[in-house]
Amino acid sequence: MFQDKRVVVVMPAYNAEKTLRRTYDEVMSQGIVDHVILVDDLSKDHTVDLARSLGDVTVIVHERNLGYGGNQKTCYRAALEADADIVIMVHPDYQYTPKLIPSLAGLIGNGLYECVLGSRILGGNARAQGMPWWKYLANRGLTAFENLMIGAKLSEYHTGYRAFSRKLLETLPLAENSDDFVFDNQMLVQVHWTGTFIAEVSCPTKYFAEASSINFRRSVTYGLGCVRTALEYRLARLGLIRSKRFPAPLRGKLGLSDV
Repeated sequence: MFQDKRVVVVMPAYNAEKTLRRTYDEVMSQGIVDHVILVDDLSKDHTVDLARSLGDVTVIVHERNLGYGGNQKTCYRAALEADADIVIMVHPDYQYTPKLIPSLAGLIGNGLYECVLGSRILGGNARAQGMPWWKYLANRGLTAFENLMIGAKLSEYHTGYRAFSRKLLETLPLAENSDDFVFDNQMLVQVHWTGTFIAEVSCPTKYFAEASSINFRRSVTYGLGCVRTALEYRLARLGLIRSKRFPAPLRGKLGLSDV
């Protein structure tokens, strides 16, 4: 609990056997997490068996691979069904440190923000911590384009370390988003569409063999999806198109009236 608010960590998992236990132990050592939900997207290793041995973990196993976005949709639905007030997504590959959980939960639990990101870019250490140069350049380029199209000032849109309030998750039309990796990007742009301020905290990040990463080809697909999402947002904002992803009734609903 944090400020009498129930904190639930969700883990979208795929072949995370080698790093899951270390991630879970560090998550629980933060002392404020009430429950962990792991959604397995048909892993080929022993992720599910290990998860079921960890204690108070709800393990959900997809009958077929639904993709990273499809996994997250299940994660958030399950967290809301588990009466979560604060939902924090932690990848079980130990790339993002769970030690930031109290900070992320605090910013939401104290009523300051509805959405908080762990940013790899804030602090200027992304390259020193091992981010490949081509991913860094792509991150910077896509973020600059999206900030321009959307009218935001985020340091990055591509981190997988995120925290949300229950109110925000219940508001977003997540079912309209992709089941692929671009789900991450579409979700953040939806958050901005509702007029919600997004907070960021600097997040140390590890790059190693067991940490999940998409290859160059899928990265290109993801990048193009980000560009399309930003353009869709801009056109919907100008009233030139109707978008189920960015519906007019949700524009500015939770904060700014002109987003």
